[in-house]
Amino acid sequence: MSSTPDLPLLQIGRPGAVPEGGGGCGDACGCAGDGDAYELDPLTCGLDPDLAALLVAAGLDPVQVEDIAHMAIEEDLDQGVDVTTVATVPEDAFATGDFTAREPGTVAGLRIAEAVLSVVCTDEFAVERHVEDGERVEAGQKLLSVTTRTRDLLTAERSALNLLGRLSGIATLTRAWADVLEGTEAKVRDTRKTTPGLRALEKYAVRCGGGVNHRMSLSDAALIKDNHVVAAGGVAEAFTAVRREFPGVPIEVEVDRLDQIPPILAEGADLILLDNFTPEQTREAVELVAGRAILESSGRLTVDNARSYAETGIDYLAVGALTHSARVLDIGLDLRESDDESL
Repeated sequence: MSSTPDLPLLQIGRPGAVPEGGGGCGDACGCAGDGDAYELDPLTCGLDPDLAALLVAAGLDPVQVEDIAHMAIEEDLDQGVDVTTVATVPEDAFATGDFTAREPGTVAGLRIAEAVLSVVCTDEFAVERHVEDGERVEAGQKLLSVTTRTRDLLTAERSALNLLGRLSGIATLTRAWADVLEGTEAKVRDTRKTTPGLRALEKYAVRCGGGVNHRMSLSDAALIKDNHVVAAGGVAEAFTAVRREFPGVPIEVEVDRLDQIPPILAEGADLILLDNFTPEQTREAVELVAGRAILESSGRLTVDNARSYAETGIDYLAVGALTHSARVLDIGLDLRESDDESL
């Protein structure tokens, strides 16, 4: 696999004009600043094309992943060098590093770890993929082996492990919920309670764990909560305002009492969020709605009681803890010498 060329840090959301005819990575890409750079295929912009294609297939934006990898490494180096590694490791030394699970779990983020290596490695590097994202692994199991210059491997180690462990922790927690719900029609799904800058990756990890995603951003769908109701002067007023301003956007409305459901149904809500309902109240809501809207439970949910909610016929269980409270999965990098200098 080839390493990345020396590109400027990508700037997501940077303003800029798209040249006539389009093409390239778009305004958000750091390589989009100068004329001909727009002609680059987004799959070859920075990252290895094969790696970029794998990221696209996983529903991720290679430009954003490269951006995150750059930021992680730049934070770690702080405009300097890895002083310990430079002092102790010969420049021409090569090694193989095995990313290894230290405990059981579900893996997510292996291609993200490769992206970190891609922005660090000064030469091409070889990867051996032992498992794929979404697979369950045991303690001691190898996940990914990388052969490259030892200095580059050690410099990339912590940033790669930080992202891989974080995403695998989310996937592992999500898998625990998905296992509890197995055999029911209910699905566990995430919220917007994500780490700033890592939402796309963390929601990807939820998918790897068997969960599904709620809206990715505030613009995807409307979610009318209590503060919106207060600001608009009522639930019906809030619903009407959203429907008038954004007629094609799905609308979800939060309720905390059964008697609030009929008028919301009459307005035409696409989805109703049952906030802090008991399983018994949830079952009543399911019977009342009778399939006329999608129903989602939120609040009071734990892995221990998730099954009782799922068996009411609810469609989704919204669990912010999937992303805001997941414990990092313990993954390490085990180094071994390599004689291969012809990558």
